Amino acid sequence: MRRLLFAGAAGVVVVGGGVAALTLADSKDGHATPKATASYSTADITRGDLVDTSSVDGTLTYNDSRSVSVGASGMVTWVPAIGKTVSRGDTLLKVDNKPVTLFYGRLPLYRTLKLGVAKGPDVKQLERNLAALGYGDMTVDETFTAATAAAIKDWQSDRGLTKTGVIDASQVVYQPGAVRIKEVKSDVGSRAQPGQPAFTVSDTNRRVHVDLDASKQDLAKDGAACTVELPGGGAAKGHITSVGSVARTSGSGDDKTTTIDVDITLDDGTTGKLDQAPVTVDLESDRAKNVLSVPVEALLALREGGFAVQVVQNGAVHLVGVTTGLYGGGRVEIKGDGLSAGMKVEVPAT
Repeated sequence: MRRLLFAGAAGVVVVGGGVAALTLADSKDGHATPKATASYSTADITRGDLVDTSSVDGTLTYNDSRSVSVGASGMVTWVPAIGKTVSRGDTLLKVDNKPVTLFYGRLPLYRTLKLGVAKGPDVKQLERNLAALGYGDMTVDETFTAATAAAIKDWQSDRGLTKTGVIDASQVVYQPGAVRIKEVKSDVGSRAQPGQPAFTVSDTNRRVHVDLDASKQDLAKDGAACTVELPGGGAAKGHITSVGSVARTSGSGDDKTTTIDVDITLDDGTTGKLDQAPVTVDLESDRAKNVLSVPVEALLALREGGFAVQVVQNGAVHLVGVTTGLYGGGRVEIKGDGLSAGMKVEVPAT
């Protein structure tokens, strides 16, 4: 440790780097009393959870990358830029200069929807989207009615499509929510074909992926909080949402590694727009709950063994022996007679 204490005839002396931390002042009863010096400042003893962390490498990316096809056939005349977010009612691309629109839903548009079609959940999904976009005075259910057809015509008119009151896969693509364009596979001037992949998209939610060394798998607990150090500075809080159950081995010889997949969901959106950006993740390795702690530099190593802190009260200092516990975040857990939160201890002046 940085300082050693030993008892001398005149009192307690602190030796370290050639600087004396204590001076002796006469008290009213004639005994020498240690007095704080200008070469040291003070820090609080605090009570709370103390967390130790381990840092691992990760990659900042987006959730759920997948391929998207369209049902339109013809010449591609417009595509969105990579990185663009497409929401409900927005154009995914244009074929023969006619927009293909994003609607929200998990059921593909597997049949043409028009008057006379049998009831089904796909009708309800369509009506839910039309209603969300402000079209139609209809009951959102599984029945395709004249009101549904009227709502479709109004929507088609606003989109520059022929007003037929009929919806098919050449006009709409369903996705569970808003998407981010990750890759464009149908360039302007190319031919679009039904079922042909047009994009790779992802969700708009950010996540961090970690290929965690299998020897460190105890660090990854589902739901555990963590901190992600972001590109360009700053940090974001997150929590572990997925821990792989199957280890993957890659490389050979000295380069052989065995890892498990760990995914982290970020708790805020202040992460920028970079995809596949390297980040550092601080994972919790240990936690001591509701303990007293001080900055590590407040510890004094005693010549006879063990540690102490110098408690500052009314301008004077007195030594208190302590038992140390967990170290984490530049602090150390301590236990000692008479210590409580809010007390001041000496630390080297900065």
